[in-house]
Amino acid sequence: MSQVEESIEVAVPVRTAYNQWTQFETFPEFMSGVERVEQRTDTLTHWVTKVDGVQKEFDARITEQIPDERVAWTTVAGDARQAGVVTFHRLDADHTKVMLQMEFQPEGVTENVGDKLGFVKRQAKGDLERFKRFIEQRGQETGGWRGEV
Repeated sequence: MSQVEESIEVAVPVRTAYNQWTQFETFPEFMSGVERVEQRTDTLTHWVTKVDGVQKEFDARITEQIPDERVAWTTVAGDARQAGVVTFHRLDADHTKVMLQMEFQPEGVTENVGDKLGFVKRQAKGDLERFKRFIEQRGQETGGWRGEV
């Protein structure tokens, strides 16, 4: 398994950052390669991704969700194997640190070479930068799920 850790500071309150992150269906607006995310139940999402012309579909289960603190997941079916957690850290009333930790299993020559060249790390960093622009430009979340898993 390979690992990625990235973080970014966003100029919104922790509640706003967390609430937006729970809106999985908006992920294609700031995550490169994510074509669609469907929230099937409170704890199950279905993903369609396309990277370098290769489409993958998989299901991910939310394994832990604590409002304003963390969202953890693991894949349970489909073309990808990964698990991770995003944590939210209050810096002050209007600033939050968002931290991503993810483990994934590259498959095939192309994914293994891309992993060795740091492609996934750069993609994660870019996704967090786009999330920062997305939430800061809006100034408020598009919704939020405050349940706990």
